Amino acid sequence: MAASATAVRIRHDLHTRLVQARTKTDELFGVVREEAMYERPIPERHRIIFYLGHVESFDWNLLAQRAFGLQSTQRTFDELFAFGIDPVGGGLPNDVPGDWPEREEVDRYNHRVRSELDRAIEKALLRPEEGHPQLIAMLEVAIEHRLMHAETLAYMLHQMAPSKKIRGPIGTTAGARRLKSRLVDIPEGRATLGLRSETGEEFGWDNEHEAHEVEVAGFAIDHGNVTNQDFLRFIQAGGYEHKALWSAEGWDWKEKEGVGHPGFWKRDGNLWMYRAMFGEIRLPLDWPVYVSHAEASAYAKWLGRKLPTEQQYHRAAYGTPDGWEERTYPWGEERPSKKHGNFDFQQWDPAPVGSHPEGTSAFGIHDLASNGWEWTRTTFAPFPGFKSMPFYPGYSANFFDGKHYVMKGGSPRTAACMLRRSFRNWFQPHYPYVYATFRCVED
Repeated sequence: MAASATAVRIRHDLHTRLVQARTKTDELFGVVREEAMYERPIPERHRIIFYLGHVESFDWNLLAQRAFGLQSTQRTFDELFAFGIDPVGGGLPNDVPGDWPEREEVDRYNHRVRSELDRAIEKALLRPEEGHPQLIAMLEVAIEHRLMHAETLAYMLHQMAPSKKIRGPIGTTAGARRLKSRLVDIPEGRATLGLRSETGEEFGWDNEHEAHEVEVAGFAIDHGNVTNQDFLRFIQAGGYEHKALWSAEGWDWKEKEGVGHPGFWKRDGNLWMYRAMFGEIRLPLDWPVYVSHAEASAYAKWLGRKLPTEQQYHRAAYGTPDGWEERTYPWGEERPSKKHGNFDFQQWDPAPVGSHPEGTSAFGIHDLASNGWEWTRTTFAPFPGFKSMPFYPGYSANFFDGKHYVMKGGSPRTAACMLRRSFRNWFQPHYPYVYATFRCVED
């Protein structure tokens, strides 16, 4: 009887979570004024209209034929909206707005896709043991894929002029108390990376497998993220002009693109302004700085330090002083809630560093799963025992190219389900639009 009740709950949760994830992306598209739907806020990415169709076509292409035997009635759209882009080293898209369908056509396509899939999902989840053996995993993929886009769409819309968005709240630092920066010593100990496939109790993407333990030597790490004020000192010291601080590739990118400050900053005469989601504000000095991997690495080198490895992040975030016990989340075993940090779509913008003391790790380190993804110096690569997902083989494998770096933690627009210890994000080192911050270590 208990097993049956659990199965019913799982079925209900999956469909409910999918509907809730749709609500998140619907809310984001609702921020965009109709006349701006064909804008391309980030040169390396598709126009907004693509993503309106993509989140639905992805679900259809993943589930329709493979899981339910449904036949397409609009294959052109299935293919047009199938794949995003991640150009490395040039090759920017050159399409024009007229190359894309009218908004009304896309809306009709989306409505049909949702309706057909909903009927099929409800029917299949009544007897999941009789359906596709990987149906549950595929639904988890559909949910998390959409929630990922709820975040990537947010940072895309962040780059749009406020006049092209329906106005929302502008961030504030009123009443915040600045966290004083210092290093925390982390003794040597064990870190467990990844998920164990044999348990099957928790969903994880293919790059999260297989779980393995590593021994991490002692190191020291910043107990808070680098703030805008900290990074301003780097700029004032001429950090963007000192070639020795940059990798060869980072320097070439900086020079070619004319990068002289973080992408979320703007100079207004003698003032530094910050591009909040719905308007410009005076630079909040106590917010975490959002920068590319190249900029974070240059700052760390300026201090004679480094970015942490993925293993060091795990040890600092989930480890304990005894070296053996590990936590599920930095703060312990309690499920994520707003008292633990700035995540799960609570805000459009960051909060001051150290605003959530109840979310600190066992070592007293702040914001390790909150307020901004954390760059590491670890190249994105497979764990031992890696196997591609058979129904989405290129999700991770296409990016094991030595040109992407692991990010850990989560941002204000990261869904709570992706705060799990094993989750791995990754991006190119010269991509300044992500909600990504960093902290430094001394080995």
